This record gives sequence, structure tokens and C-alpha cells, in this order.
Amino acid sequence: MSSIQRLTPSKSKRKFRLALLWERAVALVASLNYLLVLFDLTYLPLRDFWLHGEVQLLSFDIGPWSFPGLPLEVPLPPITQWYDPIKGIQPYRETEQYLDKVNALEAEIDATNLRTKLRSLQSPEVIQLLEDLRQRSVDMIETNPFQLADKTGDLEKIKNKMREHIVNDEDSAKEAFREFWSQENLTAKDPENELEFFNEEIRPLIEANYYRPIGETGDFVDYFGLVDFPFFLIFLTDFLGRTWLISRHRTGVSWLDAMLWRWYDIFLLIPLWRWLRIIPVTIRLDQAKLIDMSAIQKQVRQGFVAEIAGDMTQVVVIQIINELQYSIRQGEIANLLQQREVRPYIDLNETDEVAALTKIMVQMTVNQVLPAIRSDVEDLLRHNVDKILNQSQAYQGLERVPGVETIRNQLTERLVHQITQALYNGLDAAIADDPVGDQILQRLIRHLGEAYGSQMQTQKTLDEIQYLLNAFLEEVKVNYVERLSQEDLEDILDQTRAIRQKRQV
Repeated sequence: MSSIQRLTPSKSKRKFRLALLWERAVALVASLNYLLVLFDLTYLPLRDFWLHGEVQLLSFDIGPWSFPGLPLEVPLPPITQWYDPIKGIQPYRETEQYLDKVNALEAEIDATNLRTKLRSLQSPEVIQLLEDLRQRSVDMIETNPFQLADKTGDLEKIKNKMREHIVNDEDSAKEAFREFWSQENLTAKDPENELEFFNEEIRPLIEANYYRPIGETGDFVDYFGLVDFPFFLIFLTDFLGRTWLISRHRTGVSWLDAMLWRWYDIFLLIPLWRWLRIIPVTIRLDQAKLIDMSAIQKQVRQGFVAEIAGDMTQVVVIQIINELQYSIRQGEIANLLQQREVRPYIDLNETDEVAALTKIMVQMTVNQVLPAIRSDVEDLLRHNVDKILNQSQAYQGLERVPGVETIRNQLTERLVHQITQALYNGLDAAIADDPVGDQILQRLIRHLGEAYGSQMQTQKTLDEIQYLLNAFLEEVKVNYVERLSQEDLEDILDQTRAIRQKRQV
């Protein structure tokens, strides 16, 4: 005979700690994965920040007025160098070559003193570089290499900044670039200041441009799936092991049922809509006791109840009332009364429940109710007797005779006492053990029901009853049931919570 092994409290506690540690480890891994997913989803929109580490605080535009805001420098590691390959991002050839030409121009211009700078601008190399930059600027505006990266707005910023710098609103952006990269402009202005303007205002916008190749699937190349794959293996192993254990420890639960039980973990395994992983991550953090979601779960359940309860109550009650109205219209009342006459009543316990209930009510009235209200009943009877006597003209004539008032009070007290005692004695006798009296009471109740039934079977009375019942049920639907949808169920939930708190106290 095999014996059932029970875990000792220490072993059970150790097993619980190990399960909780594993639960927390997987929850933290899932949280790390979701942070990585969020970073990947926001990388392209925030790539300019990761590239330059600069953000403009309180920057906004109102009509023709622009408020650039306050620049804030944030020291960052070379994130774009690490993550650009994962997103398939490469330098855009044309814009990269444009910046290389500017770098070459800076190398050619001697920055030692103004005289050497001006002499350097006359060199054939500088003249050739300026000509090349003018042509590349025109090509950049015409071909728009920023379109593939969805950065056409950066090109518009470049054009506007260059026009504002040249201070000639009539010139086009092409003319502004031609004038900027001209010997006359650099000679008339300090070349160092002009190159500083370009490096601070124009270069960051050009550097932010990039190229993404398109794969055979027709989408941009993206290698994030390779980064996500190790997490996928961890989540898949945990999912299969956890659901297998559930199917082993739960009676009547198959492995597939256990997988459906843990349906929210599926979001950790599919490569689509990765942002939905917030659902299993939140649930796992709560199960691992790293966060407390009980208050939120309570509000969600109450909100669900508040939304569903009104609709369900209204539908169910209206359906019941509709069924009652349909039965009335079909003449079910008449059928019920007719069947009562021809079909014998089936007694299950050889007891007339109606008579027994009537007897119980009478006993309670005699033994408990009447003694408690006897003085009030006597006062009421005394008041009515006095009232009758005061309205009697014969008594009003005798009222002047000496001693009549005293005699009236004595008679009134005796009459009230006798009436009350007679009522009490009659009821007390009615509830005494009397088989003959019980039979008479049963016969009275039966004849009373038969009399009502026979009178209700007359066509006029039956039609009137059916009409009134239908009208009453319709009014109930209009005045009460349909009003349920307008009822503030949050108040009902508040009342329920208050009742539960009182019970706990």
C-alpha cells in the first residue's frame, strides 16, 4: 500500500520561496525585455536625441512666431553607433559626402589669422571645394535625400535657417546656399564665424539623415528579432514548463487548457504588436509581489460590474415581464383556473400549508402581538365608545343628571374590557388543538379560494384582470426597469462596499 507523503512546513515554505524567486526572476526578465521593446519602438522618433544628446526645452511655434527654447545637453554614450546596425541604418551617401566636403574646406582654410584665412580662400583647392558645395547644395534641395528617412521637415529647417542667415527673404534656398558658399561671402565675413554657424545650425540636421535598405519582404531591414530571440527562448521555456505543471496538478485540466489558462503569456512569444507585452509583464509583476495591483483590479472589476449589471438586469427583468404578458394574452390565467377545477391537488406531505401558515400567524398574534398592543387597543375602543355617546342626543340630555358621568365611565371601562377579552378569547380558542376546528378552517380557506376562482372565471372579470395586469406590467417596465440603465451603479457599488465594511467591523 502506498502512503501519501506530506510536505513538512519547512519544506513547503522552502518550495514556496523557490517558486517565488523563479517568478520574480522571470518577471524582471520580462520587464527588461519590455523596456528594450519600448526603446526599439521609440528609437527612430528619438534618434536625433540619441545622436546629439541635446533637447530643446519649452520649444514651440505660435503662428509666425517661433520660440526655440533652452538647449539642454545630456552626456550620452555612443548609442547610435551601437543601435543603428540593429535597425539597418547606414549613412546616407550624398549627405555624408556633403559633410566630407565641408570638413575638407575647413582643413584647407588656415585658421591662424585673418590674413592667412583670406589668402587661403583664393587657393584653387578652396575654389574647387566651394564650387562643389554650391552644386551639392542645389542637388540636396532638388533630390531631397531626407525623404526616405521621413525627415523632409529637417530639409525645410535647413532651407529656412540658411535664408534667415543670408538675410534676403527674396532669394530662394538655392540662391541662399550659393551665396553662402561663395568667396565673396566668406571674404566679406569672418570664415570662422560662417563655418561655426554651419556646424551649429546646419550640420546637426544633415548628420541626422540616414539610409535604411529595404529587404526582400518589402519592409525596412530590422534585426531586432535577433536581439529579442534569447528572451523568446526564456519565455517559451517558462510557458511550456508552467503550463505542463498546471496540467499535472489540476484535475481535469489538459495541457492545452493550461495554455489557454495562461493566455496572456502568448504576447511574450509573438513577434507582432510587442507593445502588448505590457499585459503579461504587469500580471507577472503582480504575481511575483513586486507591485500591488489589487486596488487597480478591484476598480476594474467594479467598472466591469457597473457596465454589465445594468444591461443584464434590464434584459432579464424585461424578458420575464414580456413572458408574463405573453402568458396573460394567451389566456393562461383562465387555463390555470379551469385546471384548478378539474385537476386534483397533489399533496406531498399530507399537510395543508395555507391552513398551517394561517394558524401560525394567529398564534403569533395572540401570544405576542396582542399582549404588546392590548393597552393601545383598549384606548382606541374607549375613544370610539366615548365618541358614540357624545354624539347621542339622549345621553347629552342625561349628562346633566348628577352621577351619570361616573356611571358612563364605569360602563365604558367594562364594555372595552369585555370586547378586548372576547376578541382575545376567541382567537385563543381558534388556535387551540381542535381537529374539528382545523377542518372547518381548511374548508373555509378552500371555499374562499373556490369562490374567488369561480367569480374570476366570468368573461367580464377575466378580461378586466388580464387588461389591468398587462397595463401594470407595461408601467413597471417604463417606470422602473428601463430606469435601471440610468441608475448610477457606482452608488450601488459604494453602498455594497459600505455594507461589507460594517460587516467586517
